Parts: sequence; C-alpha cells; structure tokens
Amino acid sequence: MSRALFLAVRAACADALALLLPVACAGCDEPDTALCEACILALEPRPTHWTLEVPGGTVALWSALAFEGTPARVVRAIKEDGRTGLARALAPALEVALARAGAHGARLVPVPTARASYRRRGFRVPDLLIRRAGRRPHRLLTYTRRTGDQRGLDRESRRRNVAGSLRGSPDAAGRRVVVVDDVVTTGATLAEAVRALRAAGADVVAAVTVAATPRHPGRTR
Repeated sequence: MSRALFLAVRAACADALALLLPVACAGCDEPDTALCEACILALEPRPTHWTLEVPGGTVALWSALAFEGTPARVVRAIKEDGRTGLARALAPALEVALARAGAHGARLVPVPTARASYRRRGFRVPDLLIRRAGRRPHRLLTYTRRTGDQRGLDRESRRRNVAGSLRGSPDAAGRRVVVVDDVVTTGATLAEAVRALRAAGADVVAAVTVAATPRHPGRTR
C-alpha cells in the first residue's frame, strides 16, 4: 500500500470512528471537542513543591496540578480510555514542573509501567507525557518483582508493597536524573524509584509529576 493510500484509509477510518464514537470534552463532556476552552484553562500549571522522604536523604518533588476536577478527568481519560491525544494538553504543566525542579541537562527517567498495565493500554503514560513535552524518556528503571494494586492501601502499606521492587540500570551510574510519573499519591513509588537509581549510582536531582492527589505526599515545604 502506498503512503498516500494509507493516509487516505486512515483518515476515512478516523472519520468513521468519529461518527460512531462522538468526541466529548474530557473535562466536562461538552460535545464535539476533545477539550473545551474552560477545561484548557483549568490545566494551567500551579506548581507545588513537596519534600519526598527517601532513605539516604530527602528529594524535592514538584507537581504541576492538583489531581482533582478537570486535571483528574483528563489524566483518567488518557489512562483508562486511551485518549492519548490529550497528553499534549498536559505537556505545558509538565514543562513548568520540570523547570522548577531544575531538570535542565538531566535525564528524565519515567517510573516503569507494569506489564499488565502496558498490555491493557498499549502505551506507557509517563513516557508519553515526557515525549509530548518535547523530551526523551530514559528507561533506566525496571521491575524486579510484581507488586500489588496500590489502590485502597494506606501510606505504610503502599511503601511495603513497592519496597525493593525496582532496579536501576547500570547506565544510570554517574548520570544526573529526574524521576517522572503522571500522578503521586503518597510518594511510595517515587521513593522506591529514587532509591533504586541511587543504588545504581545516579545523582537524583528531583522527582516530578504532572499531578498530586489531595492526600499530600511526603512533607510540605
């Protein structure tokens, strides 16, 4: 199939899907728009600085948005409905958080996605957000074991659930890195990511997320 024919077929399929699956705003369900003007404004970055408690020394954690209202609905639309195009709307928020974290020149290391989640979605959310922000993700973390579902667990249970579950790549040694995830709740997963990267010899500059839940992670600063 020629490229021109391929593009024509893809456009026709997209038009057909639009008729079968009408587009609605991910933030408020307004019809015929992926994201309305009001919801775009609701994604304006409001960066917040936390101190993430990690064995071996605290790490600065920057989050761009509160995980509630429109930001929460947009993130869920990406993760649960596969609306990956919405990641571009979150890119400015991530860029602001990265700038506040002093990420210039550092490698952005996404928190790895569990195999089951990757099979279900077909993409890795942190990696997608990093790319939409115009940066390259460096996958320097891998899981060493399976972890249970974090939903419904309290802070201490989450910490125990992920403790020792990640391993840093040997390529991390001597690198300045920033850990990136989509949402932080208690900070347990981010803390484990920082621990693993430090164990591999990396200099962890900060941790950054697009959003933070109202249950504030770590300690306010």
